[in-house]
Amino acid sequence: MKLPRLHNPQLSTTLRNHATLLVVGLVLAILSVVYTWRMSVGMRHEQEAAIEQLREDERNAVEMWEDILRSTNIGGQMVYNPELLHELAEHTNVPLIIADERLNVWVTNLSDDIVDNPESLRREIMLMSQNNKPISVAYGVMNQTVVTIYYGMTDYADLVSSRHSRALALFPYMQLGIIIIFAIFAYIAFASAKQSEHNRVWVGLAKETAHQLGTPTSSLLGWIEYLRSQPVDQQAVDEMGKDLSHLMKIVDRFSKIGSETQLTPANINEVVGDTVMYFRRRVPRNVTLTYNGLAMAPIRVMMNAALFEWVIENLMKNSLDALQGQGSIEVVVGESGNTVFVEVSDTGKGIAKSNWTRIFEPGFTTKTRGWGLGLSLSRRIIEEYHAGKIAVVRSEIGKGTTIRVTLERKEGDE
Repeated sequence: MKLPRLHNPQLSTTLRNHATLLVVGLVLAILSVVYTWRMSVGMRHEQEAAIEQLREDERNAVEMWEDILRSTNIGGQMVYNPELLHELAEHTNVPLIIADERLNVWVTNLSDDIVDNPESLRREIMLMSQNNKPISVAYGVMNQTVVTIYYGMTDYADLVSSRHSRALALFPYMQLGIIIIFAIFAYIAFASAKQSEHNRVWVGLAKETAHQLGTPTSSLLGWIEYLRSQPVDQQAVDEMGKDLSHLMKIVDRFSKIGSETQLTPANINEVVGDTVMYFRRRVPRNVTLTYNGLAMAPIRVMMNAALFEWVIENLMKNSLDALQGQGSIEVVVGESGNTVFVEVSDTGKGIAKSNWTRIFEPGFTTKTRGWGLGLSLSRRIIEEYHAGKIAVVRSEIGKGTTIRVTLERKEGDE
């Protein structure tokens, strides 16, 4: 049996509005990423142009040093003022080393720690040579002496060309990542809103069903009272009355769907026993139904009796379906410390271990008829309303299944 397809115009309009907002948001996000990416590319090009201009200024400054050195070559002799050259070097932003062929430093604006350490000096000269082509200036009568100008890049150029450039290049991708995360959360919120809308539709359907059943059940109650005053088989009338009472319980359950659940202290032996006694006269002759709770001392626990009866009823119906008209069902109530449990066991066809948890999922069923909602509803009643647990504790193909419902006793349950 398939679930009925519900059509709610208001729900459809709401979902369409949400979907439209989601699509518009994604389009705006994509446009924002594209704009940011183009802006970052443009800024990076401007930055590269500025760096190139900076390097050009550095080359001009170094060429100025070349001109200064050539101007000091007078009559084959290098005539210059060392103090003036050192002062000029200190006011030069470009890292600079002027040295002869033996790496004797004439002028530099580097720290003394580098100049006084031959290894550090060679390493710095090698690094400068890799970044920029050295400039050689020959002097002497036969140009037999060569002075070489080594220069590097300013710290500002290194900073702009490395860290800031990478951060700017990565920014669009970071923005895209943030948008993706936002989209994921938006999708989750949208799916949750959609599920909430569907839940409200089903709650409304359940309440409307309870309302529609209210009038005929009231009429049937009047007819039962009329039959009690007539010369008919009163035992049959009593059984009809029990069936009508059970139908009224079902109507009450449907009317409470979506409402706040009230828990009150109740004797679990009696609540389970009422359901067992109702089924005992309605199971096939070849099915044995036993219950241990009638001979036990009362066990009180906080519960909603109407909903808890619904759970036990669902478990017993599943056991009856598994027996296929022959076998036994055993219902056991017990307690251990602060824990109260109810076990429903049968000798039916059993459940594969891979399905022990799946049977509580909405829509899962191994039967040709049914919607697969009974056990999922039972789990929701136990776990969400009673803060308990429901699970398959034993099952073997061809031998039967045991499902246990566990509730925690709290202070005040006694």
